[in-house]
Amino acid sequence: MSAAVILPLTIPGPDDKRAPMQGAQNGFTLMEVMVALAVVAIALTAVYRMHSQTLFMDQRGRFDTVATLLARQKLAEIDTQDLADLTIDEGDFGDDYPGYRWQMESETVVSDLILEGGPTLKRITLTVDYGDGETTFAITTYRHLYE
Repeated sequence: MSAAVILPLTIPGPDDKRAPMQGAQNGFTLMEVMVALAVVAIALTAVYRMHSQTLFMDQRGRFDTVATLLARQKLAEIDTQDLADLTIDEGDFGDDYPGYRWQMESETVVSDLILEGGPTLKRITLTVDYGDGETTFAITTYRHLYE
C-alpha cells in the first residue's frame, strides 16, 4: 500500500508577487471588441427600423380609423340631402378634426340593368385627406334617385 501525498492548494492573493501564469489572457483583443460592436450596431439598427415602422403603422391606423368614421358621417349627411342637387363639393370637418378635409364628386351613371323610366343611379365618391393630401381615404357608393 502506498501513501497518498496531499499538496496544499495555494490561491494567489492581491499581495502575491509571483508572475502570472503563462498563456493567461488578461482582457479582450481589439478584434473581439470590434466584433462585439458590430453585433450591437446591427441589433440597434434593426430595433430602430422596427420602431420607426411601428410609429408609421400606428399613425396610418389612426388615420384609417378616423377617416372611415368621418366619411360615414359625411355620407349620412349626404343621404339627408336631395340627391338631384349633388355636385362637386368640398370642405373640412371643423375644429374637432383639424387637418382633415373632404371632397365629394357625384355623377349620374347609366346602367343596362335599370329599366327605362326607373330610378337614376348616382355614383358618389367621397375622399377624406389629412394634411396636404399626404394621406387619403376614398369611398365610392351608389344611390338610387327616384324622380
